[in-house]
Amino acid sequence: MKLKGSFGKTKGSFGKTLATAVLIGASFLAAGQAKALDDVRLRLNWMWYGSHAAFALGKDRGYFKDEGINLDIRSGNGSGSAHRLVANGDSTFSYGSCAAMVNLVAKGAPLISVGVIDAMGTEAVIVRPDAGVKTIADLKGKKLLTTANAGVNTFFPLVLKNAGLAEGDVGLITVPDGALVSSYLQGAGGTVGLLGGLDDKPAEIKAAGGAAPITFPYSDFGVNQVGYCIVANRETVAKDPDLVRRFMAATVKSYKAAEADPKAAIDALGDIVGGTMNEDAGKQQAAEVQKVTLDVLYSKANTAKVMSLNVPQDWAEMIDLMKKYNGLETTEPPTYFYTNEFLPK
Repeated sequence: MKLKGSFGKTKGSFGKTLATAVLIGASFLAAGQAKALDDVRLRLNWMWYGSHAAFALGKDRGYFKDEGINLDIRSGNGSGSAHRLVANGDSTFSYGSCAAMVNLVAKGAPLISVGVIDAMGTEAVIVRPDAGVKTIADLKGKKLLTTANAGVNTFFPLVLKNAGLAEGDVGLITVPDGALVSSYLQGAGGTVGLLGGLDDKPAEIKAAGGAAPITFPYSDFGVNQVGYCIVANRETVAKDPDLVRRFMAATVKSYKAAEADPKAAIDALGDIVGGTMNEDAGKQQAAEVQKVTLDVLYSKANTAKVMSLNVPQDWAEMIDLMKKYNGLETTEPPTYFYTNEFLPK
């Protein structure tokens, strides 16, 4: 009887020990799973603005975490700078101008586009509504503002040519980037408008008290560009293709969610950034900018509307334009600059 009793006691102790071991094991497993998240740094092209809201939404809803990614989103200082930080290993991915990436790759940077967000360029001639300019032909003899070395300057001569104007028909006055919108509103130097992006300048103009401008998108005048890409280092693509695939899955899911619920994306952006971005005026401006991005998620050639697709026709046309008007020197085919291998199937 004592033996039986002892056995019962031992059995109970064993059960408790086993339960404790299971709990400890579960704790280690949970810790292991947390550590299993891959640290990924996404470098944006600029300070947070409406076009980035989908990333905020994906991070807020756990889409990246669901793909095993601990996402660190950092602001940038221009597309070229963002892409260089991927090239030198500081950041894992960047969001920025596809044309800027092409220029860097042509000079030896080990970069490649693994997905497209803004499928079409948003560059435009932006004119004050009181300037009496109804068509781009009305710009003859007038002056516009721009900033030094701005990408928007590159294809402006082509826009004029396709509109039946000569390059000398429209004058350009260069001002510092921080003074562009204020100079526009003042009509500095007798100017009637500016060269800028539809994804930010109209919203900035209205936020500064200006009336909604008249816009002439470059795309209406034969300038077909691939807008903004998700860029990766070729070494990352070669050594960790699964990470690239998971990141693109979460990114596509995030932009689809923003497409379905734009307000939720703007709210998530406000929560992450805070400050004026979380105030009504800031949210309104961000929403206007986000709308531009959501409106150009699919190019005309992307007839199947595949999110983030690198469209061969679009890339071929952009590379051709860059060779003719931007001094691009490369012997690589357009397909060298992008891949669709990592898009969700």
